[in-house]
Amino acid sequence: MWTAISVAAFALLFLGIPMWMIFLILALVAMIMQGVSMDVVVQGLTGTINQLMLLAVPGFIFAGSVMGRGGMSARLINWIASLLGRVPGGMSLTAVAAAELFGSISGSSSATVAALGNILYRGLRQNGFDERFSLGLITSSGAIAIIIPPSITMILFSVMTNASIGKLFLAGFLPGILVGICLAVYCVWYALKHKITSGRTWSAAEIVRTSREVVWTLGAPVVIFVGIYGGFMTPTEASMVVSAYAVFVSVYIYRELTWSDIWAITRETSKLTAKVFIIVAVAGVFSWVLSADAVPQKIVTLVDQMHLSPVMVLLIINVILLIVGMLIDPNSAVVLFTPLLWPMAQHAGVDLIHFGIIYTVNLAIGMFSPPFGLNIFVSCSIFNVPSSRVIGGLWPFFVCYLVALTIITYWPELSLFVPNLVMK
Repeated sequence: MWTAISVAAFALLFLGIPMWMIFLILALVAMIMQGVSMDVVVQGLTGTINQLMLLAVPGFIFAGSVMGRGGMSARLINWIASLLGRVPGGMSLTAVAAAELFGSISGSSSATVAALGNILYRGLRQNGFDERFSLGLITSSGAIAIIIPPSITMILFSVMTNASIGKLFLAGFLPGILVGICLAVYCVWYALKHKITSGRTWSAAEIVRTSREVVWTLGAPVVIFVGIYGGFMTPTEASMVVSAYAVFVSVYIYRELTWSDIWAITRETSKLTAKVFIIVAVAGVFSWVLSADAVPQKIVTLVDQMHLSPVMVLLIINVILLIVGMLIDPNSAVVLFTPLLWPMAQHAGVDLIHFGIIYTVNLAIGMFSPPFGLNIFVSCSIFNVPSSRVIGGLWPFFVCYLVALTIITYWPELSLFVPNLVMK
């Protein structure tokens, strides 16, 4: 039965059927074949999304959108560019650093590409980087936002596994920095190879001016992390507080948004949140069907019979997730595949928090993996170019991410050091 369902799922996917509808159709078919009451569908749809933690998702989406349109992202880029000065490939390093910092607020990869893309692309092209490199860097660096906390993907993973969201957020810091370092090394090498200079000098006056302008922007991540780890707020509450903070700064301090703009962003956030929640709800029903048929246990038994080492189990999980990331969005991937893959990892002795970071990094790579990586389509829309031109510049950045993924997978201390230090 599951072989037929898997084939049907891929067929529907390539026919362009929405992911949530695929999950619902296949779940209903499986339940009818097993004689399960349809009451379970209603219970599954409501039960999966009836969790307070999920309210953090619209909060961080809204905050990221407000910051992107309210001048906060532009001031962040200008500040980083002034600090890097004459460093070779300075503008490309600015793109990486901006993705790290903006990702620490938005939690969304596609939102990071949308917020930073136009400004960074103009700067990269003016500094001598060609179109292929510029498109590839912007499209891939946005994926860091999934790894650097707060991350919407981590929130969903926590919902599916009951993992501590506080520990997951802390665990994402060093892996996110490692990914940034890998990208930065390649950017500097590329700039030196092609003799691309920064085209600017260090200016104390510029640094002081941009630092003064960016203070309010840098206050956003401070609000989030001091609030959460100072014990003042839950992640959900922090998302709402930082949303209010972003509105206040954009409307009253920078004065680049009006209340009609805020209303428009609110409507867009509502639509995007509805898309996320309907995927989570329907995928939750499908996950219930998998669990009811003991599919995770069967997979664990199969792995046990193959006598695979933990190294090989993690390699198989990475390959599966990389393929999954190419085909479906991270939200669907977390809800659908976590119940299948976590028992495998748990049987191999993998720590839950470490597994969550491995899962997140794989899905971050999927955000710019053809054919269906969301960042690719965002870049195509922003820069008005065909997908082939975006995809053509991505392969060096795949290598950077894969190097980082290998280190993160087989060096668990990198993920566990900070949460073990802070939350003993």
